[in-house]
Amino acid sequence: MNTLMTPPLSTLVERMFADAAETQEAFRAERAKLSPAERAARTGSSEDYKTLYLTYAKNVHLAVSRETATLLYMLVRSMKARHVVEFGTSFGISTLHIAAALKDNGGGRVIGSEFEPSKVVRARATMAEAGLADLVDIREGDALETLSRDLPETVHVVLLDGAKTLYARVLSLLAPRLRSGAMIVADNADMCPEYVAIVRAPASGYVSVSIGGEVERTMKS
Repeated sequence: MNTLMTPPLSTLVERMFADAAETQEAFRAERAKLSPAERAARTGSSEDYKTLYLTYAKNVHLAVSRETATLLYMLVRSMKARHVVEFGTSFGISTLHIAAALKDNGGGRVIGSEFEPSKVVRARATMAEAGLADLVDIREGDALETLSRDLPETVHVVLLDGAKTLYARVLSLLAPRLRSGAMIVADNADMCPEYVAIVRAPASGYVSVSIGGEVERTMKS
């Protein structure tokens, strides 16, 4: 059984990737008109990540690539994972792939965290449309708070795809719950050198490799 490749989910995923491409292209075109100083101001500092996510990127699908989405489905399926945590749900493309894998595994839950309220509403509606809402818990608010409580004792797979400056701090929150062999997929990890340094350190307790220079795939030893 492969929920991901079967309608209605396969049709919904294609529609969402098309929407993502459109919004991302518009976002890039707008940014291209800005000076370097203006782009830096919009991005915000490491302590002001809300600037980007609550204003300029509010309507943008901040989605993983098709390849990374498929990788997530494959990891969750092959590991027979039951407990998945996602930092940065956006409109829910990655969430759909994870939830589809959980369904095909026979059940489980993906706990997501999304800062922008309107995206939470849209993502929850998308999960309901896909028939996967019972496998998904999307928490609204800052992940440093929403992912600090009410988590399963063991976490099998983690996706990091929110504010890049928070990757190391989110990992610190989740680390005590990661089982041996747990997998972490960090999208655009090259934008958070601190995170990369942590997971690649020889005595870190992780084994980590870069995929394509942007995605960091890490295993808890």
